[in-house]
Amino acid sequence: MITLALSPMVSGKVDAPNYNFSLDQLNQFKPGSPKDEIDKNNKNGELIEQRGERAVIKYYVAHLRYKFPIFVQFYQGKVIDYYARLPQYFLHDVFHQSLINRFGKQNKYFKKEESAHYEWENKDNMKIVYHGACTITCFPIYLAVMTVQAPPDMGSYRPLIETFRTTP
Repeated sequence: MITLALSPMVSGKVDAPNYNFSLDQLNQFKPGSPKDEIDKNNKNGELIEQRGERAVIKYYVAHLRYKFPIFVQFYQGKVIDYYARLPQYFLHDVFHQSLINRFGKQNKYFKKEESAHYEWENKDNMKIVYHGACTITCFPIYLAVMTVQAPPDMGSYRPLIETFRTTP
């Protein structure tokens, strides 16, 4: 004799790894923000480079589900640009859509093999560069935000994206 046991279906809510990430978490690092305010909110800053009044400091953006580094370049105590190395388990579609929702459609886009490059130019006096790639799924690689005009007395300004970029 065969007995079948039927149990009620059990279900639960499952969130994708980056659904609680918001671009608002990066607002504190936008160009023009004072270093003192960032240091108040982030006790984990690590000095990477110091040259006169220019400094590069690595912070971590962390939450229960993610932790990623963000490199911030300061000049005279204010943010000039930042470069965030995003977690690969973030969903490209969700992240890219949040950028579009915030800044509108990108001004430039190009694809090379399995990676895509997006640029928003002169949005709130900033240039935003986002890069993503696809293998089995699509994922973000980095987000860079820089000031459109560096202070004239800064001398030669090299955005962090030029230091860290390994792809066009």
